[in-house]
Amino acid sequence: MSSLYIAPSILSADFSHIEDEVTKAREAGAEYIHLDVMDGAFVPNKTFGPDLVARIAPYCGDMVKDTHLMVFDPLDVAEGFIKEGSDLITFHYEALESDQSRFHCIHELKKRGVKVGMSIKPNTPVTVLDPFLAELDLVLVMSVEPGKGGQSFIPESLEKIAYLRKKIDSLQRNIRLEVDGGINDQTAKACVEAGADTLVAGSYLYGHEDFALRVEALRK
Repeated sequence: MSSLYIAPSILSADFSHIEDEVTKAREAGAEYIHLDVMDGAFVPNKTFGPDLVARIAPYCGDMVKDTHLMVFDPLDVAEGFIKEGSDLITFHYEALESDQSRFHCIHELKKRGVKVGMSIKPNTPVTVLDPFLAELDLVLVMSVEPGKGGQSFIPESLEKIAYLRKKIDSLQRNIRLEVDGGINDQTAKACVEAGADTLVAGSYLYGHEDFALRVEALRK
């Protein structure tokens, strides 16, 4: 399994001081900065546009701008984020209606020079990801219902993580296995033991004075 990466989610950050919030993540040693993009249709809430990526890019250093699209038209929406500097685009399996359209989205995103991930909602069977694993750079297991922060971790997510870890290892490809939702020092331990190598955390990290110590707690 790959070394553990931490991906602070700026959905929980103070947007009035977003440059400082991103700097805080970088100085704490986080490998990714996680950007949750919502369209108000695929999920109930609506968040930011590509201009936010442009705003934070100078403060990211070597952090991967990990962009999670919770939208119905991922290929179109991705264009602006790629232009402004997103390094990794993750779209939802459920956002597209056929495997043909999902493969098309993967291929077109790769043509644009970014890494590509695919995500599933909690009620989606993990096996739907099987046909795509050979072409993905990341798979994202949502351990809460996507659309808002601060929810409790869904324990059944651990079975999905363990399943994907076996699949990824059998392919012998460098595919990141990311989990997002309800991550804290306790659920992080369970996720890593199940096979996750990338942890998205929002409310556990942001809004606390001991941000860097909490990043280390996730690692341990």
